[in-house]
Amino acid sequence: MRTDRQESVLGRPARAPWALELGAHDDGGGMPAGFSVSGVALPEPGPARDGILATIGNTPLVRLRRALGGVPFRLYAKLEAFNPGGSIKDRPAVRIVADALAVGEIDAGTTVVEASSGNMGIGLAQVCAYHGLRFVCVVDNRTTAQNIHILQAYGAVVDVVTEPDPETGDLLQAKLDRVRRYLETEPSCFWPNQYANRNNSRSHHRTMAEIVHQAGGRVDYLFCATATCGTLRGCAEYVREMGLPTRIVAVDAVGSVIFGGRSCKRLIPGHGTARVPELHDPALGDRFVQVTDRDCVAGCRRLLREEAILAGGSSGGILMGLDALRHEIEPDATCVLVFPDRGERYLDTIFSDVWVAEHFGAAQLEAFLPPQPTR
Repeated sequence: MRTDRQESVLGRPARAPWALELGAHDDGGGMPAGFSVSGVALPEPGPARDGILATIGNTPLVRLRRALGGVPFRLYAKLEAFNPGGSIKDRPAVRIVADALAVGEIDAGTTVVEASSGNMGIGLAQVCAYHGLRFVCVVDNRTTAQNIHILQAYGAVVDVVTEPDPETGDLLQAKLDRVRRYLETEPSCFWPNQYANRNNSRSHHRTMAEIVHQAGGRVDYLFCATATCGTLRGCAEYVREMGLPTRIVAVDAVGSVIFGGRSCKRLIPGHGTARVPELHDPALGDRFVQVTDRDCVAGCRRLLREEAILAGGSSGGILMGLDALRHEIEPDATCVLVFPDRGERYLDTIFSDVWVAEHFGAAQLEAFLPPQPTR
């Protein structure tokens, strides 16, 4: 006969294998006190959040012990994939829209319009869906089918630009021109303008504050990707305002014009751009390093193989940017890499052997092999 209190064969109350125990635990590696699941220590869970947008930020900082072998410095990654929209762009998206709502630039009848082929568009689509706002995302024909499907799932209108700007030959300029056409022809439109909006960079004051707190107050080096320059500028501003000794390294793409040079075709999105963003300030970063598409693929696959982290393209580039400078970093330094997004959106490219062989040659494929089972 079943009773309300199920008992084990030993006569004691039965416990499910996933049962939680409250108490202080330490795994020897600095795991904070909190809960235990079947003897495995977990961080203390936070309080319930008021809506999905309240979960943006406070992403984890994790130690990387194998990605670069036995380096003599402490290496951490800030995993922005843990934001609900899957990337670091959730931070400026929610900040920009919240500020515009607060000052009356956006109301219930406003259409939000932005040019983006990836993470910012998805972040804005999520925020607009939460607030019941119409969102038009202007993309180009290089945008992946997966990103378009995500945008549409959030209810966004996807407007695809297929022809580059006739004067510059650039698709980004063509997308920005399309956005301006919406502003001129449709009433009550709001353009977040991620390349120039200071709320983009301001949102990353908190990103840097989180990193400093999670790293125990000491960050000697910060590596971050550049595109709109929002992350770079926001983190650098926080470092300067707080008087921190952190040295900031911008990781840019070969073929990007942010730090000079000529624009050329790039395969991996998420870093680099064909125009210098208004948010760019060359005085804020301490130095920059450029990485190739091949670096991004190699870095992403190394992260997956060595750390079991399925990260997006620019994350691999950031890892390889650090690898290029590893011998310049002092022993015992604390180095943090900001990984902007998750790797699921790159399954058809970076993590596809067919795609890699097509763009880099079958002879190079062995260098990009996925992780192999150990048993």
